[in-house]
Amino acid sequence: MFHAPEWFFVVPALVVLGWRFRVLRLHEPVRALALLALVVALADPRARVGGNALDVWVLADRSDSVAATAAAQAGEVASILERSKRPEDRVFFVDYAVDAVRRDQGDPVFRGGTSLTRTGVALELALAQMAEDRASRLLVLSDGFSTEPLGDAAEKVLRRGVALDYRLTGDGQAEDYRVGAVGAPARVRPGEAFLVEFVITGRGGAGAAASADAVRVPWEVSRDGRVAAQGVAELRDGVARVRLTDRVGGGGAVRYEAAIRPAADAHPENNRAEAWVEVAGGARALLVTNYPDDPVTGLLRAQGFGVEIVDTPSALSAASLTGARLVVFNNVPAHRVAPEFLGALDFFVREQGGGLFMAGGENSFGAGGYFSSPVDPLLPVSMELRKEHRKLATAMAIVMDRSGSMAASAGGGLSKMDLANTGAARAVELLGEQDAVAVFAVDSTAHEIVPLTSVGPNRGKIINAVRRVESMGGGIYVYEGLAAGWKQLQRAQTGTRHLILFSDAADSEEPGDYKNLLAEMRAGGATVSVIGLGSTADSDARLLEDIARLGGGRMFFNANPADLPAIFAQETVSVARSAFIKEKTAGEGTPGWAEIAARAPPWPAAVDGYNLSYLRDGATASYVTTDEYRAPLVAAWARGAGRVAAVSFPLGGDHSTAVRGWAGYGDFVQTLGRWLAGENVPPGLGLRTKVEGERLSVELLHDETWAARVAADGPVVFVSAAAAGAGGGMEQTRELLWEKIEPGRFRVTTGLPPGGRVRGVVRVGKATLPFGPVTGASGAEWSFSRERVEELRQLSVRSGGRERLDLATIWDSPRVVSERSLRGWALAGALALVLLDALLTRVDVSLVRRRKSVS
Repeated sequence: MFHAPEWFFVVPALVVLGWRFRVLRLHEPVRALALLALVVALADPRARVGGNALDVWVLADRSDSVAATAAAQAGEVASILERSKRPEDRVFFVDYAVDAVRRDQGDPVFRGGTSLTRTGVALELALAQMAEDRASRLLVLSDGFSTEPLGDAAEKVLRRGVALDYRLTGDGQAEDYRVGAVGAPARVRPGEAFLVEFVITGRGGAGAAASADAVRVPWEVSRDGRVAAQGVAELRDGVARVRLTDRVGGGGAVRYEAAIRPAADAHPENNRAEAWVEVAGGARALLVTNYPDDPVTGLLRAQGFGVEIVDTPSALSAASLTGARLVVFNNVPAHRVAPEFLGALDFFVREQGGGLFMAGGENSFGAGGYFSSPVDPLLPVSMELRKEHRKLATAMAIVMDRSGSMAASAGGGLSKMDLANTGAARAVELLGEQDAVAVFAVDSTAHEIVPLTSVGPNRGKIINAVRRVESMGGGIYVYEGLAAGWKQLQRAQTGTRHLILFSDAADSEEPGDYKNLLAEMRAGGATVSVIGLGSTADSDARLLEDIARLGGGRMFFNANPADLPAIFAQETVSVARSAFIKEKTAGEGTPGWAEIAARAPPWPAAVDGYNLSYLRDGATASYVTTDEYRAPLVAAWARGAGRVAAVSFPLGGDHSTAVRGWAGYGDFVQTLGRWLAGENVPPGLGLRTKVEGERLSVELLHDETWAARVAADGPVVFVSAAAAGAGGGMEQTRELLWEKIEPGRFRVTTGLPPGGRVRGVVRVGKATLPFGPVTGASGAEWSFSRERVEELRQLSVRSGGRERLDLATIWDSPRVVSERSLRGWALAGALALVLLDALLTRVDVSLVRRRKSVS
């Protein structure tokens, strides 16, 4: 056989050439044979070497869509193949879904993820483990609906010369209706009309009566979680297409979700699909503010920003950052901001080149709970108050849930109780020498772990005691815990009294007369904050929210136990180790502003108040206090591709009279905002994204004006992936490798997390091109794309395989061990013939009788 038989088309051309130009002497036998040998070498001749034994590699699909069928047939398949093989033959089983595992090298029961069908991964594993000296054959047992293209795995099968057989499994006759991918433009401008469309496909069951009537299937389309349109589609010949138009104002990313509700359906998992549409409207600033009429709004708009005012920070998400160039926090406490949004800011700043601006106030910086939050490492100032600067001691009571639910695993070999203990221990670590703390573990009663004790000489003992708390079953009696903590706080003689209640939001019992108890605590100068393990949707969430409200403290909900130590730290610092100085304080400028603008503003003589913080190494202060602290009032630095600024005095509301009367106020905010937002993307660069199943393809296009810059400083691409239900802090960032397709065009592909999302950025020099969020096909395991089945069939045909209805016949297949290239022999023969032809020409010998010339 030949791997490049197209070279034989050259032979007729050589014949015509030799006949037309006799002087070339192509009719000479030796010369003709030399050319023929060269053509054969170019065609890459190969010989198949056979053997007596055959290895069959069975790739068994274990994904959700075939789980029931695969489990029922597994024993039968193994029995048939083992019974029908020859003694020298071998059979190997590879179970696969999200990952692939060889059955005889791991757990005989497949325990991997089953939400995807990655046939390509199984093919690559089998090819890597095949014996080189034995004939091998692949047998795929699957419904054929891989959730991603076979890609490179198909080419590897063909290069290896291994035949691939297949047998399709699953119930192809069940009544099933599904939603195809939602079609919508990746990017639109504000107010621009665009089309949102999706296809509903389906079939009746095998026993359904044939009918000419259309099948009616109800549908609805949601935009950012709210129903935007609904109706009933009529499926004719099993297909219906729904088309809608929409317009979106503002900026950011909008999520569209299409859903159907058929009366009968075998696979409800494929009844939803979603798509994101980016609304791009020039430079956009996201202003998260605590003020109804924030003066910063008009200043940024005058600078050319499209300002989106956020008055419900809890509704923010990673998608809110799409299209934004600048994020401003103006005196908003961290507990009011969605954790996903806070976690997403790191990638936004460091990789996507966004700007972050935090302004001061009594709900900002450490006082606002931003210490140890995802924002903390981005800021150019450290927020925890140094021990020598603390004026008042704090008495704190920590009341922890130790009910049965806390014994559940939180991953990594740790229980929820272990992480709660770590959080309480972190709180004790952050308290000062003169502070006091009491710790209680509560189930049906309050168990005293540590009575109110001075932290200074006892810190180590307290931490050891806290870390040994164990879950003992039952529920948590909230009133008992609050009452015990308040009893201890009443003994304290310090100026600040605070109680932290940690409780399961789905298992908080016996609140008792908590309202009167909290009123008594507030009258006694104590405050109460609540950390709820769970979400606002849990059964006891309202109770916990009411306790925090009546207690005058903060309410934290978190469904990820791994975040508990950070939340305890945030709350402790905001109570015991943060300070907002409410006295009028003089300030002075420094040369640091030169890194932001050429001309420094005429700084105000004094500010009415500020958040006490400390300049971090590598950051630059432009304006500092003249008091004993010499604290930074304006500080900035670069973080990765982005920039961050901290303005420690309020820009609005209380304690801002002097600043708002400052003549340079507007110019200062506008200059800082412009510097933080960075530069616009220069022309000549373009980005294109495409999703196919669970694979994302990103293409970078550039014109010739960028050729030299790309060659000198090649493009880089980073993606941040979050699994389904994960917050921004759970994202994983990694760099991908480009493939150069042609001049001016680069491409990279990567997998999408099942049901999750990906944000990314392409950087060329200092230019950044953000993209996303991008999601894979919703329920890709249940999308049943016919393209994937056809791809498997075509690979089988090209490799020399076929569909196997009778599995035992696979042992009758040709037993080809490998293919050996004969190109070297052909080239050697061609070279020998060329040398022989040269010799014959030299001695003027011809093997063809020459015609005598007629005189």
